[in-house]
Amino acid sequence: MYNRIVRGKARTSLRIAREAIASGDVEKTTSTAAAAVSSMDKAVTKGVFHKNKAARLKSRLTKQANKLSSAASSS
Repeated sequence: MYNRIVRGKARTSLRIAREAIASGDVEKTTSTAAAAVSSMDKAVTKGVFHKNKAARLKSRLTKQANKLSSAASSS
């Protein structure tokens, strides 16, 4: 039951960060991406996510966030 709560928070924060990236708001993206990374790290320490899965998800998320911020700074 506790694992479900932790996993749900991690998934929700990841979804919110992806929505912020899709909206194109750079400030919101940075804050939500940081929160998502933090929640995934917590899920790993509690044994809900495997460390490689969390690393993969964090990598993909930061790659998308960096692409958005670089596109916004070059425009």
